[in-house]
Amino acid sequence: MKRKISILGSTGSIGRQALEVIESLPDKLEVVGLAAGSNIELLKQQIEKFKPQMVSVKTKELAAQLGKHALWGVEGLNKIAGNTDNDMVLMAVTGINGLEPTITAIENGISIALANKETLVAAGSIITKKALRNNVSIIPVDSEHSAIYQCINARDAAKVRKIILTASGGPFRTKSMEEIEQATVNSTLAHPKWSMGDKITVDSATLMNKGLEVIEAHWLFGIDYEDIKVVIHPQSIVHGAVEFLDGSYIAQLGLPTMHIPIQYALTYPKTMSGLKTGTLDLTEISRLEFEKPDLDKFPCLKLAYEAGKKGGTYPAALNAINEEAVYAFLEGKIRLTDIAKIVEKGLEEHESIANPTLEEILSIDKNARRNAHEHLAKICKSAC
Repeated sequence: MKRKISILGSTGSIGRQALEVIESLPDKLEVVGLAAGSNIELLKQQIEKFKPQMVSVKTKELAAQLGKHALWGVEGLNKIAGNTDNDMVLMAVTGINGLEPTITAIENGISIALANKETLVAAGSIITKKALRNNVSIIPVDSEHSAIYQCINARDAAKVRKIILTASGGPFRTKSMEEIEQATVNSTLAHPKWSMGDKITVDSATLMNKGLEVIEAHWLFGIDYEDIKVVIHPQSIVHGAVEFLDGSYIAQLGLPTMHIPIQYALTYPKTMSGLKTGTLDLTEISRLEFEKPDLDKFPCLKLAYEAGKKGGTYPAALNAINEEAVYAFLEGKIRLTDIAKIVEKGLEEHESIANPTLEEILSIDKNARRNAHEHLAKICKSAC
Protein backbone atom coordinates (compact mmCIF):
# COMPACT_ATOMS: atom_id res chain seq x y z
CA MET A 1 0.00 0.00 0.00
CA LYS A 2 1.28 3.45 -0.90
CA ARG A 3 2.10 5.92 1.86
CA LYS A 4 0.03 9.05 1.28
CA ILE A 5 1.90 12.30 1.84
CA SER A 6 1.12 16.01 1.82
CA ILE A 7 3.89 18.56 1.43
CA LEU A 8 3.56 22.01 2.95
CA GLY A 9 6.17 24.12 1.20
CA SER A 10 6.26 22.15 -2.04
CA THR A 11 7.98 24.83 -4.15
CA GLY A 12 10.84 25.40 -1.70
CA SER A 13 14.15 23.56 -1.73
CA ILE A 14 13.04 20.74 0.58
CA GLY A 15 9.64 20.43 -1.08
CA ARG A 16 11.11 20.16 -4.57
CA GLN A 17 13.59 17.50 -3.49
CA ALA A 18 10.86 15.60 -1.65
CA LEU A 19 8.83 15.45 -4.84
CA GLU A 20 11.88 14.06 -6.63
CA VAL A 21 12.07 11.33 -3.99
CA ILE A 22 8.35 10.60 -4.36
CA GLU A 23 8.66 10.48 -8.14
CA SER A 24 11.44 7.90 -7.78
CA LEU A 25 9.21 5.65 -5.64
CA PRO A 26 5.86 5.68 -7.48
CA ASP A 27 4.81 2.32 -6.08
CA LYS A 28 5.54 3.35 -2.49
CA LEU A 29 4.63 7.03 -2.13
CA GLU A 30 1.69 9.15 -3.27
CA VAL A 31 0.99 12.89 -3.06
CA VAL A 32 -2.28 13.86 -1.36
CA GLY A 33 -1.82 17.61 -0.92
CA LEU A 34 0.53 20.42 -1.92
CA ALA A 35 0.86 23.84 -0.34
CA ALA A 36 3.06 26.64 -1.62
CA GLY A 37 3.58 30.36 -1.16
CA SER A 38 3.52 32.49 -4.28
CA ASN A 39 5.53 30.47 -6.83
CA ILE A 40 2.36 29.76 -8.74
CA GLU A 41 3.96 28.64 -12.00
CA LEU A 42 6.06 25.93 -10.37
CA LEU A 43 3.08 24.82 -8.31
CA LYS A 44 1.01 24.45 -11.48
CA GLN A 45 3.69 22.13 -12.87
CA GLN A 46 3.66 20.10 -9.66
CA ILE A 47 -0.13 19.85 -9.76
CA GLU A 48 -0.01 18.62 -13.35
CA LYS A 49 2.56 15.95 -12.53
CA PHE A 50 1.35 14.69 -9.13
CA LYS A 51 -2.39 15.46 -9.28
CA PRO A 52 -2.98 16.12 -5.55
CA GLN A 53 -6.44 16.06 -3.96
CA MET A 54 -5.88 19.42 -2.25
CA VAL A 55 -3.83 22.50 -3.07
CA SER A 56 -3.19 25.70 -1.12
CA VAL A 57 -1.32 28.97 -1.76
CA LYS A 58 -0.50 32.12 0.19
CA THR A 59 -3.39 34.40 -0.82
CA LYS A 60 -6.94 34.32 -2.12
CA GLU A 61 -5.81 36.09 -5.28
CA LEU A 62 -3.25 33.39 -6.05
CA ALA A 63 -5.81 30.68 -5.29
CA ALA A 64 -8.11 32.19 -7.92
CA GLN A 65 -5.45 31.45 -10.53
CA LEU A 66 -5.65 27.75 -9.69
CA GLY A 67 -9.43 27.35 -9.76
CA LYS A 68 -12.37 27.45 -7.39
CA HIS A 69 -11.26 24.49 -5.28
CA ALA A 70 -7.85 25.90 -4.33
CA LEU A 71 -7.28 26.85 -0.68
CA TRP A 72 -5.23 29.71 0.74
CA GLY A 73 -3.62 31.12 3.85
CA VAL A 74 -3.26 29.48 7.24
CA GLU A 75 -6.70 27.92 6.86
CA GLY A 76 -5.54 26.21 3.68
CA LEU A 77 -2.41 24.86 5.39
CA ASN A 78 -4.50 23.53 8.26
CA LYS A 79 -7.01 21.82 5.95
CA ILE A 80 -4.29 20.00 4.07
CA ALA A 81 -2.41 19.11 7.25
CA GLY A 82 -5.56 17.80 8.92
CA ASN A 83 -6.74 15.70 5.96
CA THR A 84 -7.06 12.22 7.43
CA ASP A 85 -6.25 10.66 4.06
CA ASN A 86 -2.67 11.61 4.92
CA ASP A 87 -0.32 9.06 6.40
CA MET A 88 2.33 11.75 6.79
CA VAL A 89 2.73 15.50 6.37
CA LEU A 90 6.09 16.90 5.33
CA MET A 91 6.35 20.25 7.11
CA ALA A 92 8.68 22.28 4.88
CA VAL A 93 7.18 25.77 5.16
CA THR A 94 9.46 28.38 6.63
CA GLY A 95 9.15 30.24 9.90
CA ILE A 96 6.36 30.24 12.45
CA ASN A 97 3.88 29.42 9.65
CA GLY A 98 4.57 25.74 10.27
CA LEU A 99 3.39 25.78 13.88
CA GLU A 100 -0.40 25.65 13.54
CA PRO A 101 -0.54 23.07 10.70
CA THR A 102 1.88 20.84 12.60
CA ILE A 103 -0.45 20.88 15.59
CA THR A 104 -3.45 20.24 13.30
CA ALA A 105 -1.78 17.18 11.78
CA ILE A 106 -0.77 15.82 15.18
CA GLU A 107 -4.27 16.28 16.59
CA ASN A 108 -5.57 14.22 13.65
CA GLY A 109 -3.10 11.40 14.35
CA ILE A 110 -0.94 12.10 11.28
CA SER A 111 2.81 11.52 11.41
CA ILE A 112 5.14 14.47 10.81
CA ALA A 113 8.27 14.63 8.67
CA LEU A 114 9.70 17.82 10.14
CA ALA A 115 11.85 20.17 8.08
CA ASN A 116 10.65 23.31 9.89
CA LYS A 117 12.98 24.13 12.78
CA GLU A 118 10.89 27.03 14.06
CA THR A 119 8.01 24.78 15.11
CA LEU A 120 9.99 23.04 17.84
CA VAL A 121 12.09 26.09 18.63
CA ALA A 122 9.02 28.21 19.38
CA ALA A 123 6.73 25.56 20.86
CA GLY A 124 8.76 22.45 21.61
CA SER A 125 6.95 21.62 24.85
CA ILE A 126 3.49 21.92 23.29
CA ILE A 127 4.40 19.94 20.16
CA THR A 128 6.15 17.06 21.91
CA LYS A 129 3.40 16.65 24.50
CA LYS A 130 0.71 16.60 21.80
CA ALA A 131 2.68 14.08 19.75
CA LEU A 132 3.05 11.79 22.75
CA ARG A 133 -0.62 12.13 23.66
CA ASN A 134 -1.75 11.34 20.10
CA ASN A 135 0.85 8.61 19.54
CA VAL A 136 2.26 10.52 16.56
CA SER A 137 5.81 10.15 15.27
CA ILE A 138 7.91 13.23 14.51
CA ILE A 139 10.69 12.21 12.15
CA PRO A 140 13.32 14.90 11.51
CA VAL A 141 14.29 15.84 7.96
CA ASP A 142 17.23 18.16 8.69
CA SER A 143 20.35 16.23 7.78
CA GLU A 144 21.87 16.63 11.26
CA HIS A 145 18.77 15.59 13.18
CA SER A 146 18.13 12.76 10.76
CA ALA A 147 21.68 11.59 11.44
CA ILE A 148 21.11 11.65 15.21
CA TYR A 149 17.77 9.87 14.78
CA GLN A 150 19.45 7.11 12.78
CA CYS A 151 22.31 6.75 15.26
CA ILE A 152 19.99 6.53 18.27
CA ASN A 153 17.82 3.95 16.51
CA ALA A 154 20.90 1.78 16.10
CA ARG A 155 21.13 1.22 19.87
CA ASP A 156 19.28 1.84 23.12
CA ALA A 157 18.03 5.44 23.20
CA ALA A 158 18.01 5.40 27.00
CA LYS A 159 21.79 4.91 27.01
CA VAL A 160 22.69 8.13 25.17
CA ARG A 161 25.33 10.26 26.91
CA LYS A 162 25.53 13.15 24.46
CA ILE A 163 24.86 14.06 20.85
CA ILE A 164 27.09 15.90 18.40
CA LEU A 165 25.68 18.18 15.71
CA THR A 166 28.07 19.07 12.92
CA ALA A 167 28.18 22.36 11.02
CA SER A 168 30.08 23.19 7.84
CA GLY A 169 31.07 26.56 9.28
CA GLY A 170 29.52 28.40 6.35
CA PRO A 171 31.32 30.82 4.01
CA PHE A 172 33.05 32.77 6.81
CA ARG A 173 34.64 29.95 8.82
CA THR A 174 38.18 31.09 8.01
CA LYS A 175 37.43 34.80 7.66
CA SER A 176 38.45 37.51 10.12
CA MET A 177 36.01 39.61 12.12
CA GLU A 178 36.83 42.53 9.83
CA GLU A 179 35.95 40.50 6.75
CA ILE A 180 32.69 39.32 8.30
CA GLU A 181 31.85 42.96 9.11
CA GLN A 182 32.09 43.73 5.39
CA ALA A 183 30.15 40.67 4.22
CA THR A 184 27.75 41.29 1.35
CA VAL A 185 24.48 39.49 0.71
CA ASN A 186 26.04 37.66 -2.24
CA SER A 187 29.08 36.46 -0.29
CA THR A 188 26.84 35.36 2.57
CA LEU A 189 24.61 33.32 0.28
CA ALA A 190 27.61 31.53 -1.26
CA HIS A 191 27.42 28.46 0.98
CA PRO A 192 30.37 26.10 0.39
CA LYS A 193 28.41 22.84 0.65
CA TRP A 194 24.63 23.16 0.65
CA SER A 195 22.04 24.68 -1.67
CA MET A 196 19.28 26.15 0.49
CA GLY A 197 16.82 29.02 0.67
CA ASP A 198 18.15 32.52 1.38
CA LYS A 199 16.97 32.74 4.98
CA ILE A 200 18.45 29.43 6.09
CA THR A 201 21.67 30.18 4.19
CA VAL A 202 22.13 33.43 6.13
CA ASP A 203 21.42 31.53 9.36
CA SER A 204 24.10 29.05 8.36
CA ALA A 205 26.58 31.87 7.83
CA THR A 206 25.93 33.27 11.33
CA LEU A 207 25.64 29.78 12.90
CA MET A 208 22.16 30.72 14.13
CA ASN A 209 20.94 27.80 12.07
CA LYS A 210 23.00 25.49 14.25
CA GLY A 211 21.72 27.24 17.36
CA LEU A 212 18.14 26.63 16.30
CA GLU A 213 19.07 23.01 15.64
CA VAL A 214 20.41 22.70 19.20
CA ILE A 215 17.05 23.81 20.58
CA GLU A 216 15.21 21.52 18.18
CA ALA A 217 17.45 18.58 19.17
CA HIS A 218 16.66 19.20 22.83
CA TRP A 219 12.97 18.61 22.13
CA LEU A 220 13.33 15.87 19.53
CA PHE A 221 15.60 13.67 21.63
CA GLY A 222 14.98 14.81 25.21
CA ILE A 223 18.66 15.69 25.73
CA ASP A 224 19.90 18.37 28.13
CA TYR A 225 21.59 21.35 26.48
CA GLU A 226 24.87 20.57 28.24
CA ASP A 227 24.91 17.24 26.40
CA ILE A 228 24.30 18.70 22.93
CA LYS A 229 27.61 19.64 21.34
CA VAL A 230 28.27 21.53 18.13
CA VAL A 231 31.45 20.93 16.14
CA ILE A 232 32.57 22.54 12.89
CA HIS A 233 33.15 19.94 10.18
CA PRO A 234 33.88 21.69 6.86
CA GLN A 235 33.72 18.54 4.71
CA SER A 236 30.03 17.94 5.64
CA ILE A 237 30.48 14.17 5.46
CA VAL A 238 29.72 13.33 9.11
CA HIS A 239 26.23 14.71 9.67
CA GLY A 240 25.89 13.80 13.34
CA ALA A 241 27.12 11.44 16.03
CA VAL A 242 25.96 10.00 19.33
CA GLU A 243 28.06 8.98 22.33
CA PHE A 244 26.57 6.20 24.45
CA LEU A 245 27.11 5.48 28.11
CA ASP A 246 29.70 2.79 27.39
CA GLY A 247 31.89 5.37 25.62
CA SER A 248 31.21 4.17 22.10
CA TYR A 249 30.24 6.53 19.28
CA ILE A 250 27.97 5.93 16.34
CA ALA A 251 28.09 8.47 13.50
CA GLN A 252 26.10 8.85 10.30
CA LEU A 253 28.08 9.67 7.17
CA GLY A 254 26.98 10.53 3.67
CA LEU A 255 27.36 12.88 0.75
CA PRO A 256 25.97 16.39 1.38
CA THR A 257 22.55 15.84 -0.20
CA MET A 258 19.10 16.34 1.29
CA HIS A 259 17.58 13.50 -0.73
CA ILE A 260 18.86 10.93 1.76
CA PRO A 261 17.30 12.37 4.96
CA ILE A 262 14.10 13.27 3.10
CA GLN A 263 13.68 9.73 1.80
CA TYR A 264 14.58 8.28 5.19
CA ALA A 265 11.75 10.26 6.79
CA LEU A 266 9.17 9.58 4.08
CA THR A 267 9.78 5.83 4.02
CA TYR A 268 10.63 5.22 7.71
CA PRO A 269 11.08 2.58 9.09
CA LYS A 270 11.77 0.97 5.73
CA THR A 271 14.95 1.55 3.73
CA MET A 272 14.62 1.69 -0.05
CA SER A 273 16.95 2.29 -2.98
CA GLY A 274 14.87 5.11 -4.42
CA LEU A 275 16.63 8.14 -5.85
CA LYS A 276 20.25 7.62 -6.89
CA THR A 277 22.33 10.20 -5.03
CA GLY A 278 25.82 8.88 -5.57
CA THR A 279 28.02 6.77 -3.32
CA LEU A 280 30.42 8.01 -0.68
CA ASP A 281 33.94 6.77 -1.39
CA LEU A 282 35.99 7.09 1.79
CA THR A 283 39.23 6.56 -0.12
CA GLU A 284 38.64 9.81 -2.00
CA ILE A 285 38.35 11.87 1.20
CA SER A 286 41.77 13.21 2.13
CA ARG A 287 40.76 14.14 5.68
CA LEU A 288 37.86 14.79 8.02
CA GLU A 289 38.35 17.90 10.17
CA PHE A 290 36.56 18.88 13.36
CA GLU A 291 36.88 22.21 15.16
CA LYS A 292 35.29 24.02 18.05
CA PRO A 293 32.98 26.86 16.94
CA ASP A 294 34.37 30.35 17.54
CA LEU A 295 31.66 32.01 19.64
CA ASP A 296 33.34 35.41 19.38
CA LYS A 297 33.04 35.35 15.60
CA PHE A 298 29.64 33.64 15.67
CA PRO A 299 27.76 34.91 18.75
CA CYS A 300 24.37 33.76 17.41
CA LEU A 301 25.19 30.19 18.43
CA LYS A 302 25.87 31.31 21.99
CA LEU A 303 22.65 33.34 22.07
CA ALA A 304 20.65 30.31 20.94
CA TYR A 305 22.14 28.10 23.67
CA GLU A 306 21.32 30.76 26.26
CA ALA A 307 17.73 31.15 25.04
CA GLY A 308 17.22 27.40 25.05
CA LYS A 309 18.51 27.00 28.58
CA LYS A 310 16.34 29.86 29.85
CA GLY A 311 13.32 28.20 28.26
CA GLY A 312 9.84 29.63 28.38
CA THR A 313 9.25 31.98 25.46
CA TYR A 314 12.90 32.94 25.04
CA PRO A 315 13.38 30.54 22.09
CA ALA A 316 10.25 31.86 20.40
CA ALA A 317 11.50 35.43 20.80
CA LEU A 318 14.97 34.42 19.58
CA ASN A 319 13.49 32.91 16.43
CA ALA A 320 11.21 35.87 15.67
CA ILE A 321 13.85 38.54 16.22
CA ASN A 322 16.44 36.67 14.20
CA GLU A 323 14.03 36.13 11.32
CA GLU A 324 13.24 39.83 11.04
CA ALA A 325 16.92 40.75 11.29
CA VAL A 326 17.84 38.25 8.56
CA TYR A 327 15.24 39.68 6.19
CA ALA A 328 16.56 43.19 6.90
CA PHE A 329 20.05 42.01 6.00
CA LEU A 330 18.82 40.40 2.79
CA GLU A 331 17.19 43.72 1.89
CA GLY A 332 20.49 45.51 2.41
CA LYS A 333 19.33 47.49 5.44
CA ILE A 334 21.86 46.20 7.99
CA ARG A 335 25.20 44.42 8.15
CA LEU A 336 25.50 40.70 8.76
CA THR A 337 27.06 41.35 12.18
CA ASP A 338 24.08 43.50 13.16
CA ILE A 339 21.90 40.37 13.28
CA ALA A 340 23.47 39.12 16.50
CA LYS A 341 23.35 42.61 18.05
CA ILE A 342 19.63 42.92 17.35
CA VAL A 343 18.91 39.43 18.68
CA GLU A 344 20.92 40.06 21.85
CA LYS A 345 19.18 43.39 22.50
CA GLY A 346 15.76 41.86 21.92
CA LEU A 347 16.41 38.97 24.29
CA GLU A 348 17.64 41.35 26.99
CA GLU A 349 14.30 43.16 26.85
CA HIS A 350 12.15 40.03 26.55
CA GLU A 351 9.74 39.24 29.39
CA SER A 352 9.45 35.49 29.25
CA ILE A 353 6.42 33.32 30.03
CA ALA A 354 7.44 30.07 31.71
CA ASN A 355 4.75 27.70 30.38
CA PRO A 356 3.13 29.49 27.45
CA THR A 357 -0.01 28.49 25.61
CA LEU A 358 -0.10 28.43 21.82
CA GLU A 359 -1.87 31.79 21.81
CA GLU A 360 0.80 33.30 24.05
CA ILE A 361 3.57 31.98 21.80
CA LEU A 362 1.94 33.52 18.75
CA SER A 363 1.53 36.81 20.64
CA ILE A 364 5.17 36.73 21.74
CA ASP A 365 6.18 36.11 18.15
CA LYS A 366 4.32 39.22 16.95
CA ASN A 367 5.61 41.42 19.79
CA ALA A 368 9.20 40.26 19.30
CA ARG A 369 9.01 41.07 15.59
CA ARG A 370 7.60 44.51 16.32
CA ASN A 371 10.37 45.23 18.83
CA ALA A 372 12.97 43.96 16.38
CA HIS A 373 11.75 46.46 13.82
CA GLU A 374 12.24 49.26 16.34
CA HIS A 375 15.87 48.25 16.83
CA LEU A 376 16.31 47.82 13.09
CA ALA A 377 15.03 51.37 12.53
CA LYS A 378 17.61 52.73 14.98
CA ILE A 379 20.47 50.87 13.28
CA CYS A 380 19.32 51.95 9.82
CA LYS A 381 19.02 55.57 10.98
CA SER A 382 22.49 55.64 12.55
CA ALA A 383 24.00 53.98 9.47
CA CYS A 384 22.59 56.72 7.29
